Amino acid sequence: MANITRFDPFSDLLTLRDSMDRMFDERFLRPLTWRGVDGESISPAIDVHQDADWIVVEAALPGVKPEDVDISITGQTLTIRGEAKADERIERDQYLYRERRYGAFHRQLQLPVRVEGERAEADFEDGVLNLRIPKADEVKPRRIEVKAAPRMVGGNTNGKDA
Repeated sequence: MANITRFDPFSDLLTLRDSMDRMFDERFLRPLTWRGVDGESISPAIDVHQDADWIVVEAALPGVKPEDVDISITGQTLTIRGEAKADERIERDQYLYRERRYGAFHRQLQLPVRVEGERAEADFEDGVLNLRIPKADEVKPRRIEVKAAPRMVGGNTNGKDA
């Protein structure tokens, strides 16, 4: 006996959309932490988290010297630029494998809240740039004290006794 299946033209479109989404997935476009070879832009991986007072940015910059990094904040836009320099003692044709990326890098991101960029602090430890940016006072959470209203005797609120 033959099975009858209802024709659904939209099921094929959904499958096509899923395929396109997978094709343009972030992992497909940026499979490596550092993109590019010989002259292409390199984009370091970053982690960003926050607490009540600070936005903290950690950028993986292995082999980069602190003096080769430039950090700027304009409004809520953070920009990290620099250069990972190759070892010039070894000539290009002497390499058997060369997988580490070298060249200029650039990463720009929009911070989620207003910050005080002039008070930012940065340090380098084990190839990781640690950047602490204080949040602007107007976006920090404030504790509001709740005061109890004076209690009326007998439930009369107009101030006169009945």
